[in-house]
Amino acid sequence: MSAASPKVKWLWISLLVVVLDQASKQFAEAQLTPHQAVNLMPYFDWYLTYNTGAAFSFLADAGGWQRWLFTAIAIIMSVLIVQWVRKLPAEDTLAAISLSLILGGAIGNLIDRIYLGHVIDYIQIWLGAYPFPAFNIADAAISVGAVLLILSSFTGFDKTTTE
Repeated sequence: MSAASPKVKWLWISLLVVVLDQASKQFAEAQLTPHQAVNLMPYFDWYLTYNTGAAFSFLADAGGWQRWLFTAIAIIMSVLIVQWVRKLPAEDTLAAISLSLILGGAIGNLIDRIYLGHVIDYIQIWLGAYPFPAFNIADAAISVGAVLLILSSFTGFDKTTTE
């Protein structure tokens, strides 16, 4: 039996994302009224809303079956991400961190979807006069992780030489 990849050690980031995400969602629900913006600074509001769909409320009005579809996708992707991290070469630190962020975000939103039937969103950023769809820490972790994963895919960006 082979030892686990040293990159598995980065999965603590996933746990941190899940804890911060769930704690912030509980705080948002306790402190905010749904659909009433609380302006913190120009172009940044707290805005509690519930998303039964996926990114940008995709399939939000599909009748309920989407909850189980997105739950299944999140579970499958989480298992695949853990396996991917386990198989990463030792020098792929950025990829391991990226995947750990994505995994933490996926699990954070999965918890909401399983227990609540929707995802709690509460961060609203404005692009000029237009609001960007509300999101949460899990969504931010997935987005940052995806960008970092793309960066790590460039040859030599994430690799260290041992020569």
